[in-house]
Amino acid sequence: MALRQHRLPRFWLGITLGLVATAVGVAYWWEQQLPKRLEASSARGDLDACLRYSEQLQALRWLGGGAPGEQGQCRRRKAGQLWDQEKWGEALRLQLQLVNSEAGTTEDRQQLDAWQQDLKNRALARFNAGDLEGSLALLEPMGEHRRPDRRALGNRLQEIWTRNQQLLDRAQRLSAEKRWWEALEALNRIDHPWWKQQGEGVKAEVQAGISSLRGQERERDGHGSLPHTVPVDQLDQEVQRRLASGMDEWAAFQGACAALGGKVVEAGPETGCQR
Repeated sequence: MALRQHRLPRFWLGITLGLVATAVGVAYWWEQQLPKRLEASSARGDLDACLRYSEQLQALRWLGGGAPGEQGQCRRRKAGQLWDQEKWGEALRLQLQLVNSEAGTTEDRQQLDAWQQDLKNRALARFNAGDLEGSLALLEPMGEHRRPDRRALGNRLQEIWTRNQQLLDRAQRLSAEKRWWEALEALNRIDHPWWKQQGEGVKAEVQAGISSLRGQERERDGHGSLPHTVPVDQLDQEVQRRLASGMDEWAAFQGACAALGGKVVEAGPETGCQR
């Protein structure tokens, strides 16, 4: 007697193949519907729906469909909307997707570059106004806030900030020790506008300290024991003449020293005018 074949595996195989065919059919049908829905959402200005449909269409392109021009247009318009709302990171991300897509144009790349440059300018403005953290936050969407190789714009801004902060700290310490010329040198090396403003009080104190010095006291004002080999009285006269013309103190000292044939010499924390 012939053995009866078990038909259950064939039954489940048929169901499985049927489900797969149904899923493929539904996906294909939906892929055919998406361009119309995409066009409709774009026409009525529903950019969120337009982007949602375009992403679905992009995912179904393996079925042979193509993304229409509305996909790029929706990304373009939505990116502009996000930028106007100051959602910098989202705008840049969407614009970059547009640039890397088939719908991207040269103008889209130029817009991306312009937005990135605008963010850098905004970051520099905040940095110069004394808002380091706000500046770095603006650079973060571009990955320019910091890098391991320390070549990002944010790394350079952090270095400038730290250096200026240290110079002001040094000037305050030297001023407290009445080492006026050295304090002035530190203040004159500050090149950040906000830190310059923070140092105005110390600079006024240093200027008053320098003005109070006379003769030999100028020689020993805090430059330590390093002597001046140019005549101190002549050096003082040259410094005062330059100060009267509006020159700042350190530049006046350097100019006076050079006018008398001397050279500013530094030995550690000590400074003198020597021939």
